[in-house]
Amino acid sequence: MDLKNLNIGSMIKDRVAENDIEMSRICKFLNTSENEVLNMYQSSSLDTELLLRWAKLLEYDFFRLYSQHLILYSPQSSMDYVQKRKLPDSLPAFRKSLYNKEIIEFILDKIRKGEMTKSKVMSEYKIPKSTLYKWLHKYSLIEK
Repeated sequence: MDLKNLNIGSMIKDRVAENDIEMSRICKFLNTSENEVLNMYQSSSLDTELLLRWAKLLEYDFFRLYSQHLILYSPQSSMDYVQKRKLPDSLPAFRKSLYNKEIIEFILDKIRKGEMTKSKVMSEYKIPKSTLYKWLHKYSLIEK
């Protein structure tokens, strides 16, 4: 799975195939035509309400793909900017540094396969050295 270039339509199509869901059920659940469903499979983005309906039908959190993309590829916020901005947030705050199991496996798999070095992972994904080495020890990629 390519988390850098998300194509939600093809991911939905793959999930439908994995679950072997009939087109008639999809059309009925989404209240749409077969042509519109086929167009969604070709689309690189979807309306959030529609994506939520797909997530319920396929029992898969497609929004998490976008969250993981943000964790891996969004730039670190500038501390100066954050300190100057004193307005209270109306939305809940999420910590960028929370790594779930899928992200850890994704990163360690890059190292295992030799696609990236440890230093490349630290610089590209802004993962602290101590965090990366804890993962490597925990998942037995380096000796303790």
